[in-house]
Amino acid sequence: MKQRLVIIQTTTPHYRSAFFQYLREVLGEQFELYAGERYFEASITSDFEHIEAKKLKNHFLLKKKVLFQTGHWHLLFSKATLVMELNPRILSNWIFLILRRLFARKTILWGHAWPRTGKDAPTDTIRHWMRQMASAVIVYTHKQQRELQHKMPNKAIWAAPNALYRSDQMSAEATNAKPRHLIYVGRLTAAKKPFFMVKGFAKALGDLPKNVHLWIVGAGPEREAIAEWITTHEMTDRIQLLGEISAYSKLKGLYNQSLFSVSPGYVGLSITQSLGFGVPMLVSKKEHHSPEIEALEEGKNAIFFETDNEEDFKEQLIDIYRKKDEWMAMRNTISKACAKAYSIEAMTAPFISLTERNDES
Repeated sequence: MKQRLVIIQTTTPHYRSAFFQYLREVLGEQFELYAGERYFEASITSDFEHIEAKKLKNHFLLKKKVLFQTGHWHLLFSKATLVMELNPRILSNWIFLILRRLFARKTILWGHAWPRTGKDAPTDTIRHWMRQMASAVIVYTHKQQRELQHKMPNKAIWAAPNALYRSDQMSAEATNAKPRHLIYVGRLTAAKKPFFMVKGFAKALGDLPKNVHLWIVGAGPEREAIAEWITTHEMTDRIQLLGEISAYSKLKGLYNQSLFSVSPGYVGLSITQSLGFGVPMLVSKKEHHSPEIEALEEGKNAIFFETDNEEDFKEQLIDIYRKKDEWMAMRNTISKACAKAYSIEAMTAPFISLTERNDES
């Protein structure tokens, strides 16, 4: 009989729905999920409508610098395998780690191997204390797994690359007309730099085909200012704000009509989404990107532009359309490579195997 698996999260945003659904399909009643309503970043919230989870209370302290969760303390000494976030800012996780280690309970940490600023950041000392107390660690990429295994050779460490779709949902298709548009999918926040993208696209319009549109999918605090700018500069016929879209079929339809996707600021899960549909990416070069950046290869599935440089952004856009036939020919290869490494099946594999493992740190 499989051991019970319990995952405790700060939030369960909609992009995790396929991941948790697949775990529930495979493990059935042996899987439980707990989550609070909001993340440290207020724009990230739980999708309780589509993700079945037991609700926790998130108590943010010190101006949202740290978090203490309640509603799951009955699990403190549970013999189930607990998976918690590898995030030193969650104070309640420290208590779980310390006491469960004392009582030889299996507790797995899941998250970024290193702080946002890298493995040499001074704050990694605190993160390392946390990692040492865990029975095992699950990280987001194979590169992080190799790096962390070098630092902790005696610790069980697995990689679960972030994914959005099952392998059979990831394919390169095109509408009758050849894909020609540009698409951005993500939150409309200053860190993501959507305003830079809008202005850069407008600057390049004179050198792009007249039937090329920029589709912006997402919501956030930058939306109102972007909408006003688009109207003021009479760009409504070339730039469309489509709002937040999470439905697979609608997103697939948009990507099928897009030649390239764009990431003007730091990029994360939208990488595997775009590549899964066979759509290469134009990405800002020097950003604190999420771990998924390791999936991008210059000239094979991506082009990088000089960060915050509107002129280079414009030139890269123009070059994309000069070479559009070459990029079109790569779509199937891009999609197949992504499906092999970044599918829901691949992501859930280490979690499912946890229910059959008996190793402790």
